[in-house]
Amino acid sequence: MNFPLLTVTAAVPAVGAILTAAVPAARRTAAKWLALLFSLATLALAVLIAVRFEPGGDRYQLTESRSWIADFGVRYELGVDGIGVVLIGLTALLIPFVIAAGWHDADPLETSSKRWRPTQGFFALILMVEAMVIISFEATDVFLFYIFFEAMLIPMYFLIGGFGDRAHSGSDENAAAQRSYAAVKFLLYNLVGGLIMLAAVIGLYVVAGNFSLQEITAARAAGTLDMATNTERLLFLGFFFAFAVKAPLWPLHTWLPNSMGESTAPVAVLITAVVDKVGTFAMLRFCLGLFPDASKWATPVILVLALISIVYGALVAVGQRDIKRLVAYASISHFGFIILGIFAMTSQGQSGATLYMVNHGLSTAALMLVAGFLISRRGSRLIADYGGVQKVAPVLAGTFLIGGLATLSLPGLAPFVSEFLVLVGTFARYPVVGIIATIGIVLAALYTLVLYQRTMTGPVKEEIRTMPDLRLREVLVVAPLIALLIGLGVYPKVLTDIVNPAVEHTMSDVKQTDPKPEVAVEAKNGEEAK
Repeated sequence: MNFPLLTVTAAVPAVGAILTAAVPAARRTAAKWLALLFSLATLALAVLIAVRFEPGGDRYQLTESRSWIADFGVRYELGVDGIGVVLIGLTALLIPFVIAAGWHDADPLETSSKRWRPTQGFFALILMVEAMVIISFEATDVFLFYIFFEAMLIPMYFLIGGFGDRAHSGSDENAAAQRSYAAVKFLLYNLVGGLIMLAAVIGLYVVAGNFSLQEITAARAAGTLDMATNTERLLFLGFFFAFAVKAPLWPLHTWLPNSMGESTAPVAVLITAVVDKVGTFAMLRFCLGLFPDASKWATPVILVLALISIVYGALVAVGQRDIKRLVAYASISHFGFIILGIFAMTSQGQSGATLYMVNHGLSTAALMLVAGFLISRRGSRLIADYGGVQKVAPVLAGTFLIGGLATLSLPGLAPFVSEFLVLVGTFARYPVVGIIATIGIVLAALYTLVLYQRTMTGPVKEEIRTMPDLRLREVLVVAPLIALLIGLGVYPKVLTDIVNPAVEHTMSDVKQTDPKPEVAVEAKNGEEAK
């Protein structure tokens, strides 16, 4: 029997969560190190998955299949394609940095009128989210995916509501109310999406007779599963709605700024760089794989919504006064680019969208974690409370600048490659849409550079004069992310070689080929060719 690598990769952080939660309350430091150890073990397993994965091999590899709820055709089926491999790698990579960055975020605060929840719970919840996200990237049984797609909401609810940002301008009671509001809003939005998806999952079973992604897609390709047009469209809408909430796509995005604003910086990274990627990943795997005709039918509307997300998110980010909410609205704009690339229905667009998921995770993590270090020093999230930071904390300012430049997709940094591919893929099929999307690039430069100017340059404010620079732990958190942003910007082939074969399979599912160039080119034999 083959070693169940995928199961073990998801199980390790789950076991780590249980053991971390069981550490005695007086041993907070031991709990932190235990959580970090299990996150590093998960990263090692994710690297092993990438090593064992063969890009030119079968579509789904390292597969596992066991009967689970036989009466209803539910199986424990796991498998990864190239897209799943890189997203598992992203998740496993970011969690150790999230834990290290949040090393003191859940320590008891004696001056508060209410003690914070146990430190062990904070790190245990992070590991539990990691386990659920990883198995969501692995699941090829639709019902199995749905269970973990919904279950990850519970630990995220407690992370947002129970371990909120301490840099709050109001009283402790007001801060607690804001955290509670953000957590409930997050939960309700995603639960509504999940309930609609559940109805669609049941409908899919009625039509197909099973929940296996591989069996359903094979039956559709062979012509043995004939799904009525209206039925397919309704089922697609049920799945897409849930994924659009999770992504988030305008107008289902309003929970994200509240959740990121009221969370600690590491939890904000967990939300937008890890959890939200499940939504865009599922659009590629399930929407396009299960409902190819409905996906093409819905494409014009989805492209419009993606464009609105790009422009709206960037415009609102320009006017933000809160650092974390600015990053949240910037992420809404970036997710618009990802969804645009997915539904451009070109190989460049979908490859770019997958790379965008990875690169957005790295750039947002770098920017948000440095912003968290900055906020923890000043005790304020308001941009107006800063100024002249680069003169007293040059390393902090420098890393903040690189994270910001990555966010605006500066050439030479990793996000540029993914954004370029998304736009190239979109221009090839929908040139007008591609032209409008470029507005987001201009606005990204505006909100990023204005944020840096207002916080890092200018006269040094009195409250900033004694601000310390990044400490060793903080440098160790940010430096690898900066290195990856530069490395993948210079040499993205290490990811595209894994992703491109999976994208080809997805394009085959929807029976789409890349548009041929409309400009005449000179053939080698001297004849003109199109």
